[in-house]
Amino acid sequence: MTTASTASSSSSAPFTPVRIPLDPQLVEIRHYLHAHPERSFREFETSKYLAGQLRDHGITVLDLPKPLETGVIGLIEGTAGPGPRVGLRADIDGLPVHEETGLPYASVNEGVMHACGHDFHMAGLLGAAFWLAEHRDRFAGSVKIVFQPAEELGEGAHRCIEAGVADDVDAMAGTHNNPNYKPGEVAVGVEPMMAGCVKFRVSLHATGTHAGYPHKGTGPIEALASMILALQTIVSRNVSPFHAVVVSITEVHGGDVWNVVPAEAGFQGTVRFFDQADERIVASRFREQVEDTARAYGITADIVWDVNQRPLVGDPKLSETVADDVPAYAKLRPIRPSMAGEDFEEFSRHVPVVFAFIGSNGELGCPDWHSPNFIGLDGAIEPAVNFYANAALRLLRELA
Repeated sequence: MTTASTASSSSSAPFTPVRIPLDPQLVEIRHYLHAHPERSFREFETSKYLAGQLRDHGITVLDLPKPLETGVIGLIEGTAGPGPRVGLRADIDGLPVHEETGLPYASVNEGVMHACGHDFHMAGLLGAAFWLAEHRDRFAGSVKIVFQPAEELGEGAHRCIEAGVADDVDAMAGTHNNPNYKPGEVAVGVEPMMAGCVKFRVSLHATGTHAGYPHKGTGPIEALASMILALQTIVSRNVSPFHAVVVSITEVHGGDVWNVVPAEAGFQGTVRFFDQADERIVASRFREQVEDTARAYGITADIVWDVNQRPLVGDPKLSETVADDVPAYAKLRPIRPSMAGEDFEEFSRHVPVVFAFIGSNGELGCPDWHSPNFIGLDGAIEPAVNFYANAALRLLRELA
């Protein structure tokens, strides 16, 4: 950490944000990464590529005490003296989606696509890392570059934290491209940005029988149908209409023979929320409805309720400070909260965080994240580079 005298002298002069022009090589890098996506925890070639890019620009690639199987952690030491350490994070995994964009740099890995724009995140963070490495004399302290695996599984941040990535940092900044904003637009602030995420699974256990003799069993299909309908009333009848909460059942299974009443059935899905009190209400009513319905049909139910992430909210003071710098390099826009989840939230349980949406399309009706037709525009790269670099410089300054 910095000494008191260093902190005093560094904070006496006003902070001036930098404006970094787009390096054309970052467009080429982004196109290469888009064409070569890899699924969560399988990002082996992606990790090799990122590590190579860091080393080629004189950036140290760290060997962690508890190594990550995929993902890359770099370190850039400033030469302006001792100081705090901040982290910059980008996620690196693709999705099991068959790309249908027709782009000349579309995925060459069959059935895998950067349908959530993580190629932008990687290119933006690489650009910031290159600039910071070239301008070490502009900052005291150090910047940890975190290329995190498996965000799409909601497990990568936790794996990084277990490996000690957050142990020696004083704050972290992250981004997510957002096609609902135009390139050149950035949203960052103190409001909740991305929803808390629950993954639930219900398994129903009954007594199977011949379809012609349903009275000799206790089939689960009717109970399953009743539960699905009843669960859709939880939000409308238990949560304030001024709060955003979603209950979605996304997968249903039961039986595989036309003339057999199955003994097992089930369903799974997700709940999204911005208030943890709402999550507790939904969890309680969910269990009551499932268990009471199962009892009424003479069967039993097992429920798995896994809170993957809490709502993502940036540190108030640091987020406001970073937001103040955005107009120097992009158009600052209001936050429009997303019902998608983001495991960057886990870092906020250990260190203060700042998070930003980086506009990546903005056309009316454009496909959103996870669509096989998702198209992000290269114009998103430059604002991402500038956000990462300026957030690092500002956080180092504020924490000194």
